[in-house]
Amino acid sequence: MYRRLSHSKLGELAKPSIKKSRARRNGHYSNFDEESIIERLTNRDDIIRFCVDIGASDGLTMSNTLALFERGWAGLSAELDGPNFAALARLHAQFPKSSLFRGRVSPDMVCSLFRTIDVPRNFGLLNLDIDSYDYFVLEAILGEYRPSVICAEINEKIPPPIKFTVNYSPEAFTDGHFHGQSICQLDLLRERFDYVFVQLEYNDAFLMPAELATSSLSAEDAYRLGYADRPDRLNRMPWNRDMEPLQGMDPASSIAFLDGMFSAQSGRYTLRI
Repeated sequence: MYRRLSHSKLGELAKPSIKKSRARRNGHYSNFDEESIIERLTNRDDIIRFCVDIGASDGLTMSNTLALFERGWAGLSAELDGPNFAALARLHAQFPKSSLFRGRVSPDMVCSLFRTIDVPRNFGLLNLDIDSYDYFVLEAILGEYRPSVICAEINEKIPPPIKFTVNYSPEAFTDGHFHGQSICQLDLLRERFDYVFVQLEYNDAFLMPAELATSSLSAEDAYRLGYADRPDRLNRMPWNRDMEPLQGMDPASSIAFLDGMFSAQSGRYTLRI
């Protein structure tokens, strides 16, 4: 998310929040409350202390995994951007159980990367935030692996029942609001691989395997509780104001609105009810 905003026309609005997040705030590195949610969900004896962070950025800014590495977890962090990867490598030099990968993670190679690093099949946490074809990378991972907790970024501006995803392409393209997947698109994978939603924190959805979860939410309820009904959401994400009409539209009107908004990206996305 950080890279997408900082390189878009929305970046100027986001800069105060981004700068504020660079230092540890209120005992957390994460952007919102993700770090404490992860701590709560993984604080159990049957969780393997191994995390995978795809789209790790510099390893510090808005990080959902740095606190785990500080507590001795092993893991894999992947980042494409050169300067961010250099910062990530410097930071993780202190963590002997950390493996790093610089490059574009795609659905075609993600599982072979995991096998190279010896990622456990039931590893503890997957943090996925690549701002583009996240859906297809997660689909490939879940075909072979079953992480105990998934923290997957969604495109929080797109409400149920709309299913939206950036299509997979080796030349990934995102810009501003055009990124990632909606929560109802993610719900397709949740159902297919027998996971449940346990929480949404603004733009990060938390899922667990059905056999491990002690509670569950529908995509609609998770979205309402975690984003739509949050009174501070536009204060935290002021760049979302021009997408607010979606919150009051019927599905057909939402489709037309998004097709208009994303007209320059025709053919690069899938959008349906």
